[in-house]
Amino acid sequence: MPSPNSSEGSRCGLVLMGGGARAAYQVGVLKGIAEQLPRGARSPFAVVTGTSAGAVSAVALAADAMNFRRAVRSIEGVWREFHVDQVFRADSASMLRSGLHWLAALVTGGTVVQAPHALFDNKPLWELLRRHLDFRHIRRSLKQGGLHAVGISATGYANAESVTYFDSFARIEPWRRAYRRGVRAELSLEHLMASLALPFIFQPVRLADGYYGDGAMRQTSPLGPAFHLGAQRILVIGVGGAGRPLTALPPTLREPSYGQMFGFLLDSLFMDHVEADIERIALYNENLDRSHIDTLIFNPSADLTEIARRHSAELPRTLRILMRIIGAKGDAGTQLLSYLMFERGFTRELIALGVRDVRARAAELRAFVVR
Repeated sequence: MPSPNSSEGSRCGLVLMGGGARAAYQVGVLKGIAEQLPRGARSPFAVVTGTSAGAVSAVALAADAMNFRRAVRSIEGVWREFHVDQVFRADSASMLRSGLHWLAALVTGGTVVQAPHALFDNKPLWELLRRHLDFRHIRRSLKQGGLHAVGISATGYANAESVTYFDSFARIEPWRRAYRRGVRAELSLEHLMASLALPFIFQPVRLADGYYGDGAMRQTSPLGPAFHLGAQRILVIGVGGAGRPLTALPPTLREPSYGQMFGFLLDSLFMDHVEADIERIALYNENLDRSHIDTLIFNPSADLTEIARRHSAELPRTLRILMRIIGAKGDAGTQLLSYLMFERGFTRELIALGVRDVRARAAELRAFVVR
């Protein structure tokens, strides 16, 4: 069953960016795309790549590429019912143990008690993904022709490189560029959790050649992996407000809090490189001797920090206290909260927003994806 997208020059690629809880918006966009396709249709994306939270949806789509709507429905089922305790332990006992551990390490100078591996224990996320994702099905999708290639990006701490682990039955050569490379591998939960390991927040994951963390840290070319894996046109689903001004905060001379600075850091981590990459592709397309690469980007039409502010009371009390301690409160703190808001009120609103955005651009999307 050869894929209709497998011919050279016609492959459509999908790039799913990271963004913590904001990735619920991507689920909404995927749901909107599924509405535009016939029931039982295979995935319109021959190449799928994902980073951080976006890598979760990338794996789920790759594992069930022969039925796109069913794959999206499975992803949505998890995101619609999300709670923080499915991602990391935020109950009072766990937070108290973590706080005491940090205090003991500080008092002893790390000689008697070593510092914790991370701020939060994300074992619940390991268990959630282990239950819902079957990585063996990726090979089935590749064999059946519903998928050409899939890639997950993570960052190596030892060599400071962005590494895209990819799988494909096609003859795709591993690549190496400045601070980024592609490595052929049979994808596993460890690869996915490495891509999700946000620094300081979650513990790094050990792979064959060292420890790895969140894939966005050194990903200077987010669209690069899809291009290397054979995509000739690329749909990007982001989680920011690229191309439009962010909601302005009232001017103040007050020093920014840790929470405000960390929220700004996450914005830089997940959003700053996409627009630059699209500009590079535009320059690439000006060379008439090269094959043309089309791009289409979806970003939220509403301010996700404002949506997070409305749902902030849904977070566990212990987490709200922690956010208040580090200064992530009020308007300045909603930026950080929007990445940690793994609560169904927030995720459901983002899913609905993604569906609306697709419906508003349905003709443009169909012209791009279905050729």
